[in-house]
Amino acid sequence: MISKVISSAYEAVSVIKDGSTIAIGGFGGAGQPEDLINALIEHGAKDLTLVSNNAGNHEEGIAALLKAGQVRKIICSFPRMSHSYVFDELYHAGKLELELVPQGNLAERLRAAGVGLGAIYSPTSYGTLLAEGKETKSIAGIDYLLEYPIYVDVALIKAELGDRWGNLTYRKAARNFGPVMAMAAKHTIASVSKIVELGELDPENIITPGIFVKNLISR
Repeated sequence: MISKVISSAYEAVSVIKDGSTIAIGGFGGAGQPEDLINALIEHGAKDLTLVSNNAGNHEEGIAALLKAGQVRKIICSFPRMSHSYVFDELYHAGKLELELVPQGNLAERLRAAGVGLGAIYSPTSYGTLLAEGKETKSIAGIDYLLEYPIYVDVALIKAELGDRWGNLTYRKAARNFGPVMAMAAKHTIASVSKIVELGELDPENIITPGIFVKNLISR
């Protein structure tokens, strides 16, 4: 019997090794798997490259992971927000490397990794500082930048419902980056509000098929 359900968040994240590239879902707090982040802090893996939409607020969630000193580099779209002082302190002290990626490009580079594309062309950031050192190409009179996929070792995402095969549904805006991160990762861990029986999820409503999910826990 196939079951991807695992007993605890700590057990789930124990697969993360020092130096791994991890993706954490969420748009601000919406869709952020705080239980998995807290377990990762307890686990203690370090020298991580983090892929996320933002760098967290106050000292919770992603900001707590940064404060713990476990992240070497962050790839994100919005490193600075109203209360992102943990990121600010680490970045200005030279303790955290930043790769700034526009939000649409972040999603598309993750998707490219998931669907097996070697690269994509995007007009976003052409002619800006973010384009420095990148290959460009003009197609039908429009200038593009060559952008490469973001491959992920482990993705930590939050979903609404899941079954023991790992099929997932999401709640409204909490869906955000979860689906593309699950596709881009070698190993995806999902935290769900409820684990339901096989057949309870309408196939038409499943957003992330179980083939992209390695483990799930009920929070």
